[in-house]
Amino acid sequence: MPVTLTPAAAERVKQYLADTPGGIGLSVSVRKSGCSGWTYAIDIATRAGPDDQVFSSHGVDVRVPADSLARIDGTVIDFTSQGLNQQFQFRNPQVTGECGCGESFTTAEEHG
Repeated sequence: MPVTLTPAAAERVKQYLADTPGGIGLSVSVRKSGCSGWTYAIDIATRAGPDDQVFSSHGVDVRVPADSLARIDGTVIDFTSQGLNQQFQFRNPQVTGECGCGESFTTAEEHG
């Protein structure tokens, strides 16, 4: 399944892309961190990774390294604003548990 953006997230990423010389899309991956094991890493991609899986969502290329895809396959990324707080939020069907602070997660792959 693809990793997708909501319209709000796509608009925010397009703003970042306009401000980033050489930006080619949104890079989304996971890295080991926190008390539950994994955290999301997002950035504006300025070059293609050799094993990137590329999904187009609302006019934005979402680039996911192959080694992260199993943990975020099917994720929908949203962008929310509440007062002065703005953030990307992840709805990830692979998540089986999260730490209390919400900064890291586990997936069935770790339990299997």
